[in-house]
Amino acid sequence: MKQIIPHITVENCKEALDFYQGIFGGEIRNAQLADGIEMFKGHEGKYIHAELHINEACVIYLVDIFGKDPIKGNHIQLALQMDSDDEINRVYEALSKEGQIKMELQDTMWGARYGVVADRYGVIWELNYQK
Repeated sequence: MKQIIPHITVENCKEALDFYQGIFGGEIRNAQLADGIEMFKGHEGKYIHAELHINEACVIYLVDIFGKDPIKGNHIQLALQMDSDDEINRVYEALSKEGQIKMELQDTMWGARYGVVADRYGVIWELNYQK
């Protein structure tokens, strides 16, 4: 595994990015708006992904709320940056056993293999292997 990254869902992602950057410093990278993406039609101006790189070891992912408001406790997920197809498959299977698959493991538009699983304790894990 390369990294464990907190992924925070908030109302007004742009404002939260500026807030956290003001506190922690760093650089906002890979900010992607919903604009022009068919599956996010009607959510123009919202962020589907943004990263605050505080330093090489410390990164926070943020995203706007889409649909239902998150319940306190599930608005923070842990994103795992995996090293290989074998590793992501093994971790996905292990976490989903007695857990709940939120998004099937699949190839993505950003060139990665990705899936989301809530484990048997309710912790939500985003698994990503950048090919």
